[in-house]
Amino acid sequence: MRIIETVWIPLLDGCRLAARLWLPDATTPVPAILEYLPYRRRDRHRGDDAVLHPGLAGCGYAALRVDMRGAGDSDGVMNDEYTPQEWRDACEVIAWIAAQDWCSGNVGLIGISWSGFNALQIAALRPPALKAVVTACSTDDRYADDMHYMGGALLNDNLQYGATLFTWTPTPPDPAIVGNRWKAMWLERLNAMSLPPAARWMQHPRRDDYWRSGSVCEDYDRITVPVLAVGGWADGYTNTVLRLLENLRGPRKGLIGPWGHAFPHIATPGPRIDFIGYVQRWFDHWLKGQETGMMEEPMLTYWQQRPEPPRARYPQRQGRWAAERRWPSADVQARTLHLAPGRLQDAPAKFTATLCSPATTGLASGEWCPYGWGPDMPGDQREDDAGSLCFDAPAAATAQQLLGRAQVRLRLCSDNPLAMLAVRLNAVAPDGVAIRISYGLLNLAARNGFDRAEPLVPGHYYDVSVMLKAAAFILPAGYRLRVALSTSYWPLAAPLPVRPVLTVQSGSLVLPLRDPEAATCPPPALGEPWSPPPVPAQVLVAPARGRQRLTRDMDDGETTLEVVRNLGALTLEETGLRLEALGRETYRVNAHDPAGARSEAWRSAGFHRGDWQARLEIHSLLTADAGGWRLESTLDAWDGEEHCFSRRWRHDFPFYPAQGDEPA
Repeated sequence: MRIIETVWIPLLDGCRLAARLWLPDATTPVPAILEYLPYRRRDRHRGDDAVLHPGLAGCGYAALRVDMRGAGDSDGVMNDEYTPQEWRDACEVIAWIAAQDWCSGNVGLIGISWSGFNALQIAALRPPALKAVVTACSTDDRYADDMHYMGGALLNDNLQYGATLFTWTPTPPDPAIVGNRWKAMWLERLNAMSLPPAARWMQHPRRDDYWRSGSVCEDYDRITVPVLAVGGWADGYTNTVLRLLENLRGPRKGLIGPWGHAFPHIATPGPRIDFIGYVQRWFDHWLKGQETGMMEEPMLTYWQQRPEPPRARYPQRQGRWAAERRWPSADVQARTLHLAPGRLQDAPAKFTATLCSPATTGLASGEWCPYGWGPDMPGDQREDDAGSLCFDAPAAATAQQLLGRAQVRLRLCSDNPLAMLAVRLNAVAPDGVAIRISYGLLNLAARNGFDRAEPLVPGHYYDVSVMLKAAAFILPAGYRLRVALSTSYWPLAAPLPVRPVLTVQSGSLVLPLRDPEAATCPPPALGEPWSPPPVPAQVLVAPARGRQRLTRDMDDGETTLEVVRNLGALTLEETGLRLEALGRETYRVNAHDPAGARSEAWRSAGFHRGDWQARLEIHSLLTADAGGWRLESTLDAWDGEEHCFSRRWRHDFPFYPAQGDEPA
């Protein structure tokens, strides 16, 4: 295998993109597999690249990692994600790859998260050389299923990921690659940051044209190349795989494991699989024309999770692999249970029950997008259940299998124009432990559609529906299903400044039950995990990923959660570059009065080699009052000891924006 550290890819407008290339030992041209990201290929993402791309090259493919325009060592600027410019550049890159003498002319796309998103978006443009796609931990709907909004409710991930992206997009290129022009390139990137990412996304609280752009669900028929969609039940992006299988018309496969936000050969919770071997079979079929038997296998392979004591982190999940010949599966049928006082039953019922949750309800939620590092998984739900309105089914007489998305329908009213509803589906063990199977959120102002914002009329009853996230779960005999309703889900969802009182009059739960007596098809063999060795690096400060500290004042109800994302420093032996990273969030709310709630995110990124030093710091603060949200952000940068850049922003966002509203 030959590795070319920097390959320059010229674009038609004169911009050059920096790429890293792994070439297999081959005497004839080979197909190529591209991953296209803004996450710096030469340093901050070097470790992640090392566990995938050398493996692909070892399977007989030219593997490329390209820094997008304005990222890493590439020319230009970038100030948003998933733009038409990003896609145009990608199509040019694919054409350039196909024309190289080491390429057979066939190109595949592979990606996770951002590169999984744009793999679908680029496929929809149909570049001629693109023959197949692998998309992992991604979404086909940028509004409904990304880390900004859920059911129209603002997520705190919008703040924390916005701060994270803020330390990726305006970072400096490496002087060892671009020479003395690095400083001018860096200042150009910093000055291009006219708007913090979190503020840009909060400008669009409805599902408008901003979110429709890049959401391939707007027209699935635009994607005609074969798609392998991969996800994890612990990941934030759990719904995409099933939707793609249901709506795409071309060749497609789905694989869903117990994993968090990572490729399946390195993901936790396990079990991990030989994902490189699995991907090789996919690309061998579509890029090399080899019969690998993959297309004769079931359309959907998935992990059926069994209940186990909730933990903040799981090395392995209990369960088993299963498969469906096609999706949707004829063996999955809807069953409706109706809400009655304190219980779920077969017959409809009318009742009156009120709900006003403490603003701290949701502490057992875990992260919206767990990476599996911990502690980021949902815990025992009993504390959150104590602040919720709960409805229990009788204990199951026999085991039941859930596969798909459950739905909860309610008739309710509010005493406040502003309200959010969180719905959880739990499995309650015989000993009382409550395990979250799935959940959903709904901003009740979006009850009639996510493209509008309609305040509630206090005292008026509405029929609303909440879709829960997809799940595959085995409910053993003796366990009970529980529906839990709350008006808060903190800190996963950004808290509202009010505690509304909801009155529920009736409701139902629609379950996707798989017939346990139906004939099953065996899942394919997925192999044992394998990946190339990690990049050589000297760890200077060990990372502390996901460390949390929770403090509570029992007298006044104040609760503070501090989360450390990553505190570490290392030197990459291959480049001699020292990297430093720190991420921290602080969430504060009063259980009885959320008007003073605060969500803060802080990030720092440093680069050092010899006399060269560059550093960025980001701080973002989100608060709310009766009028709406306020977001305050700062960006500071240092060239060595020189404070070379500083910018401050403050934006106000109404809770009920009129069409065309812009932030102040």
